[in-house]
This record gives sequence, C-alpha cells and structure tokens, in this order.
Amino acid sequence: MLKILGKATSINVRKVLWTCVELGIEFEREDWGAGFQSTTQESFVALNPNAMVPVLVDGDFVLWESNAICRYLCNKTGDTRLLPAEAQARARVEQWMDWQATELNNAWRYAFMALVRASPAHRDPVQIRTSVEAWNRHIGILDRQLDAGGPYVAGATFSLADVVLGLSVNRWMLAPVERLRYPAVLDYYERLGERPGFRRFGCNGQP
Repeated sequence: MLKILGKATSINVRKVLWTCVELGIEFEREDWGAGFQSTTQESFVALNPNAMVPVLVDGDFVLWESNAICRYLCNKTGDTRLLPAEAQARARVEQWMDWQATELNNAWRYAFMALVRASPAHRDPVQIRTSVEAWNRHIGILDRQLDAGGPYVAGATFSLADVVLGLSVNRWMLAPVERLRYPAVLDYYERLGERPGFRRFGCNGQP
C-alpha cells in the first residue's frame, strides 16, 4: 500500500490525499511536519533532502514534490481522467499546475506568512500589502480563465489542475485579507464543494 508522509492540514499533502480519493487509491498516512514528527530527522531527510512534506513511498520508490506525486499517481493507475493522454490537453492541465506552483504561490507567500503564520520575518506592511494585491490579481487571472473556458480550469472536465488550484482558492477564501469579488471563482469553489475528495481533504477548515 502507498504511504504518504505528511500532516493532513498541509496544503501540499492535501493535494495528494485528494488525488488519491479521485483515483480510488488506498493509502496509509503518517503525520510529519510542524506539531508532529520533525522533517529534520535524519530518516526523513534521507527520503527528501528538502525536509518538506509530502513524501510518497511506493515500495522501494520514493518521490517528493506534491505536483510530481499527483502526476505519478495518475500515470501509475493509467487513469487519464485527471491527466489526459492527448498531448495538448495534458499540456493545458500541466500549464495551470505549474502556474499554481510558481506564479500564484509566489504572489501570496509573504502575506500568508505574515497574516496567517505570524512570522516575525514577514512584518513589512508594504510587502504585505503588495503580496495581498498580487494574490488578488492572480486570483483574477483564474477568474477570467474560468469565465471564458470553464466550468473547470482546463475546460469542461475536472482535472489535476483543479486539485491544486482548488486548494489554492480554499487558502485565499480562508485567509484574513481583503478579497476582490470574482464571481467565476466563487461559483467554481461551490462546484468543487460537491466532490467527496474536496469535502474530505480540500475544504477542511484549515488554511
């Protein structure tokens, strides 16, 4: 059975857990991360030199980086519902997954660390304001995409792009920031709430 190392409140662990639900994959999970077993332990660093969750253990195979794990699970099962086999359709899904991991994450990081994590290293009010503005601006990009080509991020069908971006929208919705109103994103968020995997792992009351 697959083993997933990481606490269930981690946004990146939740990507993997939700993907497993969508694919019908059974798994075991161990709590690692803040408040649980430390990822700086030698045994964990041997699995992931970045000392971060999640880590997937599949027999002798070890994989880290949440988006890579989600892709692997689709490829392992041969299930093309979440990650299409056709080149252009697959590229569209992966484009939005990569955008989430780079552009969107970089936009919200400072504000999240300041306002949610209360990090002493993130107290500059100018940078907080700039980060909140960038966060809203990037959610606006998602809103336009959904409005023009929805109901899901990559088009008519639910995909891995919706797993990673659905959790990002969940974080934006729960964060103590002033949010601009984006109707397509709000409709999308309600639509995701109909999925069992999202109800179980996506919108669990944790930012």
